[in-house]
Amino acid sequence: MCELLEHYLEPDQVTEVYQAYLFGAEAHEGQQRLSGEPYITHPIAVARILAEMHMDHKSIVAAILHDVIEDTETAKEQVANRFGEEVAQLVDGVSKLTTIQFESKAEAQAENFRKMMLAMVQDIRVIMIKLADRLHNMRTLGVMRPDKRRRIARETLEIYAPIANRLGMNRVRLELEDLGFSAMYPMRSRILAESLKKARGNRKEIVSKIEDAFKERLRQEDLAGKVVGREKHLYSIYKKMREKHLAFSEVMDVYAFRITVDSVDACYRVLGAVHNLYTPMPGKFKDYIAIPKANGYQSLHTVLFSPYGVALEVQIRTEDMHKVAEAGIAAHWLYKTSDDGVGNSAQIRARQWLHDVLEIQKKAGNSIEFLENVKVDLFPDEVYVFTPEGDIKVLPRGATAVDFAYAVHTDVGNQCVAVKIDRRLMPLRTELYNGQTVEIITSKGAQPNPAWLDFVHTAKARTHIRNFLKNLHRDEAVMLGARLLNKSLAAHGTSVESLSEQQVVRVLEEFGFDSMESMYVEIGLGNRIPMVIARALLQGEEWDTEQFQTRAGPLAIKGTEGAVVTFAKCCRPIPGDPILGFVTSGRGIVIHTEDCKNVAEYRNRPEKWIDVEWEAGVEGEFPIDIKLLVTNQRGVLAKVAATLSDMEANIENVSIEERDGIHSTLTFTVSVRNRRHLARVMRSLRSMEMVVRIYRLKK
Repeated sequence: MCELLEHYLEPDQVTEVYQAYLFGAEAHEGQQRLSGEPYITHPIAVARILAEMHMDHKSIVAAILHDVIEDTETAKEQVANRFGEEVAQLVDGVSKLTTIQFESKAEAQAENFRKMMLAMVQDIRVIMIKLADRLHNMRTLGVMRPDKRRRIARETLEIYAPIANRLGMNRVRLELEDLGFSAMYPMRSRILAESLKKARGNRKEIVSKIEDAFKERLRQEDLAGKVVGREKHLYSIYKKMREKHLAFSEVMDVYAFRITVDSVDACYRVLGAVHNLYTPMPGKFKDYIAIPKANGYQSLHTVLFSPYGVALEVQIRTEDMHKVAEAGIAAHWLYKTSDDGVGNSAQIRARQWLHDVLEIQKKAGNSIEFLENVKVDLFPDEVYVFTPEGDIKVLPRGATAVDFAYAVHTDVGNQCVAVKIDRRLMPLRTELYNGQTVEIITSKGAQPNPAWLDFVHTAKARTHIRNFLKNLHRDEAVMLGARLLNKSLAAHGTSVESLSEQQVVRVLEEFGFDSMESMYVEIGLGNRIPMVIARALLQGEEWDTEQFQTRAGPLAIKGTEGAVVTFAKCCRPIPGDPILGFVTSGRGIVIHTEDCKNVAEYRNRPEKWIDVEWEAGVEGEFPIDIKLLVTNQRGVLAKVAATLSDMEANIENVSIEERDGIHSTLTFTVSVRNRRHLARVMRSLRSMEMVVRIYRLKK
């Protein structure tokens, strides 16, 4: 390997790599791989992969030592003392963190992925070493048990190959995909490989003729360029067959060619030349030079009709673009051009994505949620849209106006109320398409809507909405907790404000709260019973539980408490109904009607019940279920719906059930203001001649 390094590294750097080899060989002394080879052969193979990419010597050293902290007695400090802090950080970043215990395999995989992402944001080389490590492990996967082979192959196809693709490392991605495919689906891989081998023989002559035709046309136009017939890879063939439901012969009917030239201007001139040679297919031209992909990839793509009855896929790019397409982020180290522009462009794009990942990681609730969020963003099928100022925003296909708003800025997303797409007002859930101009309309008082989670597409939007709702939930819990505690203290003619600092500090320490706010949150969410906290605050005074409930009085329900006060779906209470509150851990208070069937089940837990009543003048709309038995006649549903609308009762849901051919049952979920409003609605419905029976439904 030293010979390979001597081609592009300084002698003293090669010496440092050799010293790392000696250090690693000594640390791994006596260890063997499953194949029986000395363990040091693996780090050396990983280092060779990076050397072929012409990575810097620090990366090569870190690759040789990437398992010493995890698998040997060597400490990070020893690596830092011998090879410097930079190498130690790289090695530490790549370590698999197997010492940490997790509740499940999914959690462990997600947590490792999360830590790897964090390390990757700090230094892009960490992921490159990790990818090389995974590539060599995939090359030597044959010694593993079949079940372990499949697990590692699935992880490679779902996580590592897409990351390589996101960073533009095409060669690494293709090999990871083909190795993963053959390990995951050995039979499919073998059959496909045999079919490809047979098909290749028939194709050679056509490919050769088309190559010659392209070369001749370039010569006539006085354009210098290299024409290569591209070979399709097994996994890409398999994916196309599976996703588009195509037969093998249909996939192989497409012939692929790459033309590389020396300048951007020549790319467009070659495009004109090939369009003159063969007719282009409408709607199949893509200009990734003017608008590069998120991973820095640039090229012109077109599809042509050929005289041989087959479609021709043609990619046209410069040599520098080709280097970035193959090596991606590694092109920054691999090809040092005079202005270094191509490498830097790819690196800046990749780094921006990684910083977005870090932001998602900070806001995600747990490792599995983070993994699911980021996996969405790892498969970029991009849509390019414009801001009113003409800036391009890249979003995944299927993204909506809300995703765009969060891509512009978190505050724009949080405060968006409407959107104009190509100057026309559209719903916020509208899916975006290439080339549209999107203008977000915001309002200072606006807040994210929980319903947005049903249609947002990007991890960034989903994470920010969830984070806002979590904080909102906490604020509501604080307010309810304070009300519940004050209600309990009112039984003894006191309140929180009247307590001494010593009383408060003693109780906070006794229950392990770090502040009054955290105590209110626990009470509001139902994790602590307010009577118990109040009793602790007033320690030493006589308590009478029955008198306590009477003297404290019921808690007034406004209907605007938010997520910490919920209305049971079994009985759907509305203002005017006699009600009871049940304290539920993690959810706050659940309100039931006094005659609800479920109340009887909870009677043996009196400490969980709390007296509640509706506050005078409660405003808002509350859903209830009503059931109607109607005679079957034309337009009955429309007439009932019209009556409900006239009575200002909004219909949220309706279901119809055929009874006996003469009658049908209609079940409506409607929003009403209170019992009086409901009574008026039911009177109006009862007066309709087709309505046989009507009643309020309680499950």
